[in-house]
Amino acid sequence: MGLFSKKSASLAEVSSPEKDASHSHHATQDPVAPLIAEQKITFIAVFLGLVASIGGFMFGYVSGQISGFFDMKDFAERFGDYDMYTDTIVFTAARQGAIVGLLPAGCLFGSLIAGKIADSMGRRLAISVSALSCCVGTIIEISSSTSWAQFAVGRLITGLGIGSLSVLVPMYQSESSPARIRGVLISLYQLFITLGIWTAEMINYGTHSMDSSASWRITSGISFLWALILGGGILFLPESPRYAYRMGREDEARRTIARLAGIAPDAASVNFQINEIREKLEEERAGAATHWYEIFTGPKMLYRTLLGMILQTGQQLTGANFFFYYGTTIFRATGLSDSYVTQIILGSVNVGCTFGGLYVVRAYSRRNALMVGAAWMMMCFLVYSFVGHFVLDPDNPQNTPQAGNVLIVFSCFFIVAFATTWGPLVWTVVAELYPAQYRAPAMAVATASNWFWNFMMSFFTRFITDSIGYLYGLVFAGCCGALIVIVFFFLIESKDRTLEEIDTMYLLGVNPITSHKWVDNGTKSPRTDSHKADHSERSDDGVIA
Repeated sequence: MGLFSKKSASLAEVSSPEKDASHSHHATQDPVAPLIAEQKITFIAVFLGLVASIGGFMFGYVSGQISGFFDMKDFAERFGDYDMYTDTIVFTAARQGAIVGLLPAGCLFGSLIAGKIADSMGRRLAISVSALSCCVGTIIEISSSTSWAQFAVGRLITGLGIGSLSVLVPMYQSESSPARIRGVLISLYQLFITLGIWTAEMINYGTHSMDSSASWRITSGISFLWALILGGGILFLPESPRYAYRMGREDEARRTIARLAGIAPDAASVNFQINEIREKLEEERAGAATHWYEIFTGPKMLYRTLLGMILQTGQQLTGANFFFYYGTTIFRATGLSDSYVTQIILGSVNVGCTFGGLYVVRAYSRRNALMVGAAWMMMCFLVYSFVGHFVLDPDNPQNTPQAGNVLIVFSCFFIVAFATTWGPLVWTVVAELYPAQYRAPAMAVATASNWFWNFMMSFFTRFITDSIGYLYGLVFAGCCGALIVIVFFFLIESKDRTLEEIDTMYLLGVNPITSHKWVDNGTKSPRTDSHKADHSERSDDGVIA
């Protein structure tokens, strides 16, 4: 099944009394399904999704490389501190936290400005500029000699571009992709994050035995390649048809929709989508101008804005980045002779299972998948915490090899759960939450919350683990339990719904627990009651692309 089932009904199809009289909105009489069915899965649409998702690859790559750097001899000698008591080079919790944490700190600010540059420069050019700006940060990193602060600032600058891409890429994909594969293409962003992490771990494994600065400078310098591929490649792809239409380029928008869907520019599906965009734009212009703060004051927007922020925060508080940022440090403490190998194992599990996550997005309920995934991850962290704290010998882990093996196995089980549920699904669910006029600022705020907690996790993890050790996992277990409750009581089921239906369900206050049974019987969206224009129904310009 695609994003739209035969029970889905488009509110745009009831934008006049005549259509109300001829269309009952019953599942078996849905006029949208045939329009969706005529769309094809084209090479250019898939290619668009793949190229744009390199933005996710860049994030995964810079996130995955840093864990391995701390165990490299040259990196430690340049940026670490000498401990006279142990006669070793170490990283203090503050220094390690700053080096790791300034990347998500930069991402936080980058995500907040992304919406503005997307509306002013266009989606495509904004992605290109953001990608190429990461090269500046990479130059600062690899030119660092003995100043750890310079290296950390380089990660901060890189983070500005990465954070901007984390908003721009899903936005561009959702506005451009044909409806039949929209959910999968948005989820590609998470898949490419995992591929980036895995690639960085593989390169670290190949270089970590070098005694020179090449051990870390090679891994860092390769970041140029990904930025150039995305920054240049995106310019060969079409602009978002939504943005093009809003800029007065209707013919371009029509051609792009037709090309991506593999149909003629005058096909019924193209006409339907152009009418959707036109009606929505006219509706917005008929009403008062919208402001950024209306993501908190607009109809039912406070509920959705907070929900999006909580879901993005929840993706961090599941604890996934605990393994990806500090994995080599964690598994070295279990007595493994080569913790890089374990990182590669976890990374491989992450990549492989994220492919399964693409299937979950299409085949299973959003709510059920998120709740099952959170319960699974909670169980894994409970085992991880209690075994690590009560069974593992902290002074000589080799004395308790079984405990070390249990930690590794349940770490893999955790990654399976995250990669198939909370990894890809959160990006999809958040992209479906908001109406068009609030989409850019609402997605920016939601994504910024992800980066804020990413920073908090990366900076304070060393302080916390130094204090309570493996019991830190109980914090993540508790967060996963809370997320089950939040999803159950507050998230409306959005699978196989049009964006208009999802918007109307939130506006009408549909009970999330029974939302999967809700049927649109032609009820008007409450938002439209405030408009005195010629349109009796609201149309979301992002519904079909």
